[in-house]
Amino acid sequence: MFIPLKDDNPTLTFPVVTLGLILANGWVFYHQISLDVVESQKFVFQWGAIPYQIMTGQALYGPSPFPVYFTLVSSMFLHGGFLHLIGNMLYLWIFGNNIEDTLGHIRFLFFYLICGLCAALAQVLASPNSTVPMIGASGAVAGILGAYVLLFPGARVLTLLFIIIFIKFIRLPALVVLGFWFFLQLLGVMGGAISNVAFFAHIGGFIVGLVLIKIFQPRWAKRRKRIY
Repeated sequence: MFIPLKDDNPTLTFPVVTLGLILANGWVFYHQISLDVVESQKFVFQWGAIPYQIMTGQALYGPSPFPVYFTLVSSMFLHGGFLHLIGNMLYLWIFGNNIEDTLGHIRFLFFYLICGLCAALAQVLASPNSTVPMIGASGAVAGILGAYVLLFPGARVLTLLFIIIFIKFIRLPALVVLGFWFFLQLLGVMGGAISNVAFFAHIGGFIVGLVLIKIFQPRWAKRRKRIY
């Protein structure tokens, strides 16, 4: 098992959007856990993306002050637990800063949100009748991972490696670390087991990130990559 800790890939700009997204996710999670059990559940069902609602356009759990399609965005800022939040934010912090540095702040924000939207839609299409809320930044972060592996496949990533009872720190190419992550998502889909993990969203977000990064990448960033 791999747990990435940091990459050896310096940036030229401060990742203000990446940090802002992390703080926004943290604030929403803090609000979520500050509620009692019943209100917290209502919060998730109101702001989470429910595939059946997205497919039909109808709110299942009472009237909503906004169109149900808005939950495709709001669901990106909710998480199912502390480990869920930490895992997503760790990957976002390690790999997001380089993508933000490449795209620029505004382009990066749009890239992140579009990847998250497409990832959620992939899961909706995979389970259109589901009434379980989808929550988490995983799909958007998966888009970041797809972009990173295409732009910086050889970047070294300090990784915590678990082998049975042995623990070791090792630097691996990003292609290995993120390729292994993507392989696990494919295994989750092929396994066909009932799970609360949105594997189709992860795969969809990763592929969208791969496809869109070259479209979003400005010309000056391409020239800078050739120079450095």
